[in-house]
Amino acid sequence: MSFTRELWASMAPIYGAILRHPFLAGLTDGSLPRASFVFYAVQDALYLREFARSLALAAARAPEDDWIIMFSDHAASALRVERALHEGFFKELGLSPAEVAATPLAPTNLAYTSYLLAVAYGAPYHEALAALLPCYWIYWEVGKTLERAGSPDPLYARWIATYASEEFGAVVRAVLAATDTVAARLQPGERAAMQRHVLTTSRYEWMFWDMGWRREAWPL
Repeated sequence: MSFTRELWASMAPIYGAILRHPFLAGLTDGSLPRASFVFYAVQDALYLREFARSLALAAARAPEDDWIIMFSDHAASALRVERALHEGFFKELGLSPAEVAATPLAPTNLAYTSYLLAVAYGAPYHEALAALLPCYWIYWEVGKTLERAGSPDPLYARWIATYASEEFGAVVRAVLAATDTVAARLQPGERAAMQRHVLTTSRYEWMFWDMGWRREAWPL
């Protein structure tokens, strides 16, 4: 069994909880309150900036030239996606780039992105790669699963299609291949550390959708 298959087996309970979350259920049946989606989309745009920084750090520290190129490209792509959100979803929703930029990170978003940046900057490379992996992988799996169900809401259907696409799938498969290559060179304790990061950021992925559902705010 490949290392990434082992990782998915350990992630499966978290992924099951993600699929059962009312945010995702609301995307597929069209019942998700538009205010919750707007909150999520704005926070996601803010997240993507910090994710791009984490990817850039991963690129700078990558041990192979192909991975330097790959993660540099992904960092740039994350920022292009953020701009596309401004030009697409946000324009339709009546939000300006200035309004989005002025929005503070919600508590969960700040915690998640701070974790990613800390690991990408200070942990061994294999751990940084592991922490970044669930954002790729879970969104691809969610996109494929939700696309089979569809959505009566055109806006939600477009969001789902983005992550179900073959183009995004090719990106994810490349990161999974890099993960397996890295893991094959490691000792059991190092692979265990990778698994801990994967489980942590998988939980943050659940928390991110829950944050959107609740429109999470700072209590003080």
